Amino acid sequence: MTSSAQRAVPRRPTPQPPTPFLILKIGGSLVSDKAASDNIDHAAVAAYARQVADLARSRPGRMALVVGGGSIGHGAVRELDPCDPFAALVLTRATFDVKWIWTRELRRLGIRALPLQLAAACVLSRGRPVFADTAVTRLLEVGGLPVLSGDSLLDDSGRLQVFGSDWVTGVMLQHSAGPLRIAALTDVPGVLRGGPSGAETIADLSPDDLGIARRHLWDSGAWETSGAMGGKLDALATWARQGAECFILRGDPDAGDLDFLFRPRDEWPAGLPHTRIAPAQAADPAAAPQEIR
Repeated sequence: MTSSAQRAVPRRPTPQPPTPFLILKIGGSLVSDKAASDNIDHAAVAAYARQVADLARSRPGRMALVVGGGSIGHGAVRELDPCDPFAALVLTRATFDVKWIWTRELRRLGIRALPLQLAAACVLSRGRPVFADTAVTRLLEVGGLPVLSGDSLLDDSGRLQVFGSDWVTGVMLQHSAGPLRIAALTDVPGVLRGGPSGAETIADLSPDDLGIARRHLWDSGAWETSGAMGGKLDALATWARQGAECFILRGDPDAGDLDFLFRPRDEWPAGLPHTRIAPAQAADPAAAPQEIR
């Protein structure tokens, strides 16, 4: 008879890191010429939609898509009447058109994509977004993909305010189960030292110390209404201070697999340039086991 001392002690399974909830932002500059009028590259949308569809199939209910308005969204708000408290309403129509283009392509690929009108679920209270998550939670529970964009939101005075897509990336911060990761795909591989002609990407930034990054920003074109890279940094730094892990990367319509966006940073493709915005003491939330709410 085998003694109790000789019995093999079963090993406890190694806890697996939780899958981050991914907010994938695809910048309008990747599918649109912002300097043009009502311009969108449908072939580029189709290519990026295939990448999104692959992610949505592999992690149903664990991601949301935020799409930039491109020339359609920026053009809508370039000349608003400051005397009209509802002047920004034109953005709601413009960005729904953009969301519908993306949704139609994702539906063609078999994804349960649903364009959500942020103005119906979010208001600005003391300048901060207050988001009601009932609809998006139900959608995620059935494995659907929320498709969001910039919108016009009511503030405390009853005035509609422009709320750009870079800021939309964080509205679900308090409502996601587990760690939140925001990946913003744009037309540069992160924050570049030396501005747009620079070759070196600043790999890590603290949300409380963006000075080094701001020294390397460049002027945006007259068509830009969201602050370009500076506006993106402000938004992502705000969400990073509240616990999100944020990345800026170059989008590539020919990239085959974006699944690495769900994995710990040290498992990403070698040599992939990007900028990470997170508190210096914060660990990679995809790497450390932690309880999911």
